[in-house]
Amino acid sequence: MPDTCSTPITGIDAHAHVFSRELKLAAARRYTPDYDATLAQYLKHLQSHGLSHGVLVQPSFLGTDNRYLLAALRQAPEQLRGVVVLEPDVSRAVLDDMARSGVVGVRLNLMGKALPDFRDAAWRGFFGHLAELDWHVELHRNVEDLPGLIRQLMPFGIKLVIDHFGRPDARLGTAQPGFAELMELGQGGRVWMKVSAIYRLAGTEQQNLAFARASLSLLEQNFGPRRLVWGSDWPHTQHEGNVGFDTVMAQLQALQCSAPLMRALLVETARSLFRF
Repeated sequence: MPDTCSTPITGIDAHAHVFSRELKLAAARRYTPDYDATLAQYLKHLQSHGLSHGVLVQPSFLGTDNRYLLAALRQAPEQLRGVVVLEPDVSRAVLDDMARSGVVGVRLNLMGKALPDFRDAAWRGFFGHLAELDWHVELHRNVEDLPGLIRQLMPFGIKLVIDHFGRPDARLGTAQPGFAELMELGQGGRVWMKVSAIYRLAGTEQQNLAFARASLSLLEQNFGPRRLVWGSDWPHTQHEGNVGFDTVMAQLQALQCSAPLMRALLVETARSLFRF
């Protein structure tokens, strides 16, 4: 694992993507980019917003071909960590090599997909390797399905990270199916939440922000500040027309966090979880 001691941490963006439109895309995908999101562009955004480090997450439309992400990690090993997408039959040698490049987790993007059966032998072996490597599993799925998935994964002893507030529908409020269960599961100390992508919460801008504020208050109570991280979700795929890095930084400020919570979101929790 790269050593980042020489780079002071002023802020960590826990969720961003890099890609090129020229890359081979996964056959089954929900989105096709018509632009490039380069590492140079991303690092410039970090610098201009007072952030020092970032976590690159493999976008779903690139499938399990993580080469572009891994190349980016090698270009800025002190500043970056990576979260990859893999098949469960991947070899331990490949995992070990990725770990040396700065990979610290695996994303399961289950949006729009049939739910996997984690009792399968391939999954059990896979999660065993991740536990030994101390990687986390990042879950991207609508909130109503998350409690069941979390309960399936808990016995493996791995850290679980939930994307984008758990992808609730802001229009339904905090009483929607799955949300209260998710808060309860957060009390166990093995689940982290990404406070990110407020614009993906399905409501109007005002509804989304109001829900995010209410949700963050409950998350602070149930998960605790040391289980919450912030992410930009740059380059805001499918929302590029009206969302930019300035937008998400403004939304973060609009959450009106206390100073200790803001420091936990931007520095302390992410530094520990992503092993900076």
